Amino acid sequence: MLSFWVSFFCIGIFVATAAYLIARKVKLMAIVDTIWTAGLGISALVYHTVLGLESIRSWAVLLVIFLWSFRLSFHLYRDRVFSGHDDPRYKALAEHWGARSARNFYFLFLAQIIFIALFLFPVSIAMQNPQPLWAWTDTLAVLIGISAMLGEWIADRQLANFRANPKNKGGVCKDRLWRYSRHPNYFFEWLHWFAYLAFSMGSSLVGFALVGPIAMFIFLRFLTGVPYAEMSSLKSRGEAYRQYQSSTNAFFPWIPRDKTA
Repeated sequence: MLSFWVSFFCIGIFVATAAYLIARKVKLMAIVDTIWTAGLGISALVYHTVLGLESIRSWAVLLVIFLWSFRLSFHLYRDRVFSGHDDPRYKALAEHWGARSARNFYFLFLAQIIFIALFLFPVSIAMQNPQPLWAWTDTLAVLIGISAMLGEWIADRQLANFRANPKNKGGVCKDRLWRYSRHPNYFFEWLHWFAYLAFSMGSSLVGFALVGPIAMFIFLRFLTGVPYAEMSSLKSRGEAYRQYQSSTNAFFPWIPRDKTA
């Protein structure tokens, strides 16, 4: 396994560096978002192959993480890379970092390798669960993983359809799933990581599988997700978004406080 991780970090650094140079050339730092999503799916496939895992559970884990990787990578590529318009978060970071932005963005690209390793950890625990028989928790895991992906896809499509309507320019999407949470896509992304916890039930390492949902919640709610999205929305939508904030939960879906919102 040591050889896997040595190869993982060496190849990861090379890929992250190449992606960074491409991003600098095309002036599109949003490319960084696709590194860890695509990289995690590919890394899980390589990990499964290198260890020669053959249980039905290990194949189910691989299928779920690969579907997650493909869907999210395709969404991010189409929404943030193919469009050619850089994410407002990275424009804000470039302005904030100033002359240090080139160096800091390179470190951000390299950090994706750490993120992949962090989230590959609970996936690897689930893949190597020694329990010999398929259990009801494995069925639950598949349901959680697929349902969460479906919920995130629906939320993404609802927001994309809202933004595609010229009449909604400058407005706030607060219908359907977005009526109950300001970031339902982030909520479902967080929920997805409980699938690998369920897959790990029965393993002596099941507690370590909690790193997935815990780390994802911290990143989305307090670091890379909600704070930057809220800042961008307040800047572009102003008072309309402040009213949305006062009526709707930021992360966990709940009934709006203002029934007329």
